[in-house]
Amino acid sequence: MFQNRSKRLEKVHVVIGHKSCDLDSLISAFTYAYFLDKVSPPGVLCLPVLNIPRTEFSYFTETRFILEELNISESFHIFRDEINLHQLHNEGKLSITLVSSNVLSSEDKTLESAVVKVINPTEHSDADFEFRESSSSLVVKEILQEAPELITEQLAHLLRGSILFKWMAMESKKISEKQEEILSTLEEKFPSLPPREDIINILQETQFSAQGLSIEQTMLKDLKELSDGEIKVAISTVNMTLEVRVRKLLTDDRFYTITL
Repeated sequence: MFQNRSKRLEKVHVVIGHKSCDLDSLISAFTYAYFLDKVSPPGVLCLPVLNIPRTEFSYFTETRFILEELNISESFHIFRDEINLHQLHNEGKLSITLVSSNVLSSEDKTLESAVVKVINPTEHSDADFEFRESSSSLVVKEILQEAPELITEQLAHLLRGSILFKWMAMESKKISEKQEEILSTLEEKFPSLPPREDIINILQETQFSAQGLSIEQTMLKDLKELSDGEIKVAISTVNMTLEVRVRKLLTDDRFYTITL
C-alpha cells in the first residue's frame, strides 16, 4: 500500500534512528518526523522508521511500555523490513534524517547521498560523557525554537520519559544542566505530567523485565556487536538475581557469561 502511494508523492522524508532502537532513538525519530510533517510542503510524506525488523520489537520492553501507556498502537509503526528505501532512492524520492547516529548501517551505505540532516548527541556533547545530551533533548530544542505550539502534553510525556531513560543509562548521579533545562521547560508547560520519580521507577522496572520473552529473545534483547572490520563479536547481557545465578552455576555444567 505504501509503495503504491509513494508513486504519487514528490518526496518521502524518512527519519531513522540507531539500530539499537533504544527509547531515545525511537522517540526522537517519532517526534522529529511529526515535526517535519507539520512544517514540510505538500507532496512530502514524512515517516519515522524503526531501524529493526518488526519481529524484534518485543525485545524493547521499556519502549513498548511507554508507547502502550499513551495508547500508541504498534500497528502504527514502520519497521526497516517494511519499507524499500533503496527503491525510493532509485526513484529520486528519498530524503533521510539520521537520529542518534551519524552513519547508516552497512546494508544501507548506498543511501548516503539521501542523508540531508544528522541529529547526533555526540556532535553536541562536552568532553565529559556525563554531560552528553540525548537525541530527544536536541529534537525538543529545535521544535521549541521553530514551532513550540507543536509540543502537546502527550509528546512532552514521551520526550521527558526518553530524556530520563537516557540519563538512567549513563548512571550519572545528577542530571546535567542542559537536560534539566529541557525537562523543566516541559514540566512548566504541562504541570499535570506525572512526577519524575514515578516515571523513573516504572522505566527501571520495565528495563530489566524479560517477562513473556523466550530464552533466545532474552539473549537478543541487549545484544551488542563489536567489530574491528574483519572479526565481529556479539555480547549479550542477561540480568538476574545473585541467588538465581549461583543456583544455575551449581546445577548446570554448561558455560555461561552473565553480567549482573
